[in-house]
Amino acid sequence: MHTGMRKKGNVMELEQMRQIEAIERLGTVSAAAEELHISQPALSRSIQRLETELGCALFDREGRRIALNDVGRVAVDWARELLRDERLMREAVAAAAQRVHALRVASVAPAPVWRLTGLMVERFPQETLTSEIVDEASVLRGVVEGAFDFGIVLDPPHRPGLMSCELMRENLSVTLPPNHPLAARRQVTFADLAGETFLIMTEIGFWRGVVDREIPDATYIEQRDRMVFTQLSHSTPHCTFITDAPFQSDPVPGRAVVPIVDEGAHAVFHLAARADASDIVARLFAWVAGL
Repeated sequence: MHTGMRKKGNVMELEQMRQIEAIERLGTVSAAAEELHISQPALSRSIQRLETELGCALFDREGRRIALNDVGRVAVDWARELLRDERLMREAVAAAAQRVHALRVASVAPAPVWRLTGLMVERFPQETLTSEIVDEASVLRGVVEGAFDFGIVLDPPHRPGLMSCELMRENLSVTLPPNHPLAARRQVTFADLAGETFLIMTEIGFWRGVVDREIPDATYIEQRDRMVFTQLSHSTPHCTFITDAPFQSDPVPGRAVVPIVDEGAHAVFHLAARADASDIVARLFAWVAGL
């Protein structure tokens, strides 16, 4: 895979590659946003962040019109090749998973994957599962194209050929040291948490987008290792997030757990699969749907 498209040491995100490729191919931001299943303002902000991170403009703008410039066309050429490599990688992984009879799951958050895993082990203990956390558009695209057996999304997909059912619900809370001014509150809003510093896990899927959007002036100290995060979360003077997902619903010693009441702090996850799914996928889906 090429390494030319880099930003501050990291490969440009695949979804941003898809975004600039879609804008170039479809000709407008609005058409690209519709195909990618995101809002036009969100797509515009993503492209602006990419240009900031790369340190150069990829598009020429005149009023509401936008067109790739010479630099942008080079970026699109690289993006297409990288997307091709990504597609080939997914096909190879899918083929390997089929050989070992592993069910492939893509989700917008980790907790519903653990929920599905628990249900699968209970009903079909002989099966195995592989998973990855991606954005909602990538989940649906992967299920439709057959790269994933199951997808876990927030909005139930209304697409021909797909079936869906509710899998679980998850609600976000903040944990605080006992001397924090908000520790005695019965509930808080995102606005109450403005300006706070948070110790946060990096692999939390769509929840990271929620807190970035709802608390834009917060400071985030990122931790990738879940065991280290768990150890630090008991003693840190900073805020942390926790949900009522079963794996992390136990009380946090020495911390006040305060629910966040905003609508964005509550998620309903849906399990999606192709209507023509294989026998084991169809049976697992039917069992989950009947719970």
